[in-house]
Amino acid sequence: MKLKSILGITICSAMVLSLAACGGEAQTSSNGDTASTTAADNTADEGNAAASDGSNTVATDGSTSMEKVIGALGEQFMNDNSDITFTYNPTGSGSGITAVSEGRCDIGLSSRALKDEEKANGLTETLLALDGICVIVNNDNPVSDLSLGDISKIYTGEITNWNELGGEDSEIVLIGREAGSGTRDGFESITGTADSCKYRQELTSTGDVITTVSQNPNAIGYASLASVSDTVKAVTVDGVAASEETVKDGTYVIQRPFMLITKADTKLTDAAQKFFDYALSSDANEVISGAGAIPVN
Repeated sequence: MKLKSILGITICSAMVLSLAACGGEAQTSSNGDTASTTAADNTADEGNAAASDGSNTVATDGSTSMEKVIGALGEQFMNDNSDITFTYNPTGSGSGITAVSEGRCDIGLSSRALKDEEKANGLTETLLALDGICVIVNNDNPVSDLSLGDISKIYTGEITNWNELGGEDSEIVLIGREAGSGTRDGFESITGTADSCKYRQELTSTGDVITTVSQNPNAIGYASLASVSDTVKAVTVDGVAASEETVKDGTYVIQRPFMLITKADTKLTDAAQKFFDYALSSDANEVISGAGAIPVN
C-alpha cells in the first residue's frame, strides 16, 4: 500500500513534533529514508512530559522495517480520527525500545521480541503482525535459491564467491543491518550467525540495504518482506518463497514479529490507547495485509 499524500505531509510536519516527543533531530539518508538522532540537550524528563501530556498526538518510534505497516495504520487512524495527529520516527528497533523506556514516545516499534533485561526494566510487548525476512540479491544475479545452510556459510565467510553457488565468478559482498536492529537480530538468530557475520557494510535502515543491493551486482542482503520491491530479487530459501501464506504456516523459516512496545506501569494517553486498540483490532487486518505484513488478530 502506498501512503497517501496526507500521511506524507503529516509525518513531515510531525517530525518537528517528534523532536519534542521523541527527542530526535531529523536527518535524511541517501535514499530518502528519515532517521533521527537523540539531541544531547533533551532530558528524559522533557520526553516524559511530551509523551504523557494528554494531547491528541500519538508518538511512535522505532523499527524501520515497520515503516509501511505503521504508516498505513497511522494514515487510516487519522482518517478515522481527524482530531488526532499520529507521528512515526523511524530510528530502528533498539532506539525505539529505548525511546519508550525513557518516556520519549508513547509506543515503541520493534521487529524483534524484547530481551529479558528489557522486560525486567518494565517494558511489555504486544504482537501486532508477523513478517518474513527476505534474503535479497541484485536483479542481475542468476542465483535464485539458497538453502538456510548456504546463507549461514555466506554470512560467516565460509562461502565467498558466487561461483560456489552457481553464479558468476565474483566475490560476494555482504550487506547487513546495524547492531540493535530487529531485522539483524531475527536474521542472525534464525541462520545461526549471531556475532559471526563478516559484513562489508552495516546500514541503518531497511531502505538503505535494498538500495545498496540494487546498485551492486555482487551484493547480498536481508530486508523485510513488507518493504521489498522489484528493485531487488528475493531468493527462495530451501525452495520456499516468502509470502503471507508461507510465513503464516511456517514453511518460510526466516521470519520475525512486529511488536508494539509499551511501559507496563505507565498508562497510555487516551489518544495513544485508541490507536493501540485499533491496531490490534480485526478492523486493522486489511490495512496490515495491504502493507505486506501478516496480521495475527
